[in-house]
Amino acid sequence: MPEISVVALPDFAAGAVNLASARLGAKGLYATDEFFAPLDRMLNDEPAWFDPDLYDDNGKYMDGWESRRKRVPGHDWSVIRLAMPGRIFGFDVDTRYFTGNYPPFCSIEAAFVESGDPTDETVWTELLAKSALGPSAQHFFENSDREKVWTHLRLHIYPDGGIARLRVYGAAFFDWSKVGADEEIDLAYIFHGAKALAWSDAHYGHPDKILSPGRGVNMGDGWETKRRRGPGHDWAIIRLGHAGVIDSVLIDTHFFKGNYPDTCELLGAYLPDAGDTFSPEEIAASETWKPILPRQKMQMDAEHLFAGDAIADIGPVTHVRLAMHPDGGVMRLRLKGRKA
Repeated sequence: MPEISVVALPDFAAGAVNLASARLGAKGLYATDEFFAPLDRMLNDEPAWFDPDLYDDNGKYMDGWESRRKRVPGHDWSVIRLAMPGRIFGFDVDTRYFTGNYPPFCSIEAAFVESGDPTDETVWTELLAKSALGPSAQHFFENSDREKVWTHLRLHIYPDGGIARLRVYGAAFFDWSKVGADEEIDLAYIFHGAKALAWSDAHYGHPDKILSPGRGVNMGDGWETKRRRGPGHDWAIIRLGHAGVIDSVLIDTHFFKGNYPDTCELLGAYLPDAGDTFSPEEIAASETWKPILPRQKMQMDAEHLFAGDAIADIGPVTHVRLAMHPDGGVMRLRLKGRKA
């Protein structure tokens, strides 16, 4: 098994979403060459893996995008549609398990396409100049311009080789100015800018998953904690896409049957100046946020909708704390409300 170099995430990844997440809908549109491994593998959400004994018809099976050895002038490149329009904070170009077949250099361009995908007339802007890569390691590159919104990337590798994963850390862009004052909208939807910022445990699934589209495809598509063997309970702090007043709460335990929470509750706070990370003191203080939904008994594999008198009107909130007692799994959280 090749050696892997894994480093801590940089500051620019704090509070960010992976805009190149296949689970959220990112798609590889084109590659000059994908002889050894298809482009879409590079966008998978799970960490890359390696089986030394696994081969396919074209050679060694690699978990990523890999082109053949280039025997003509030029270099390989690919086009990726991001899962959602967004502002980009930085990149992780991960070459793990690519040891003698990684590209020595890469560069990245971005484009904004109002609708559809890029054409020959599309204007591309360089975000990452040609930069060195090494074997079997994560390579973090910060983006200096965090204000522009992009929909597509063009990844260049020089001259050829393989990339295991591309992560694009940023923030979803949603035009809240187009949402009317009385229009009901999901304030906790990841495509609207919501994001999990802190949590007690994410052993089987990240709490970001409860903010995702759809109802979930299987038990692995939600937030699930390990079995709690001591006191306390599990929780997640979520930054809403926009400050708003919550009118209804939907907690869905779809697919969770022997591992759903016994009870759940929802607290909220108006913290417009809060950062992307929470200190231990701030996390402790979240236990005293105002109750929106008192503890409610959960059922297996079911949608639990609370509205009207079942939830408290505490005014505008920017953050919520979803608590599961004592542990378990939640598939989706929907917080319908009005922007403030």
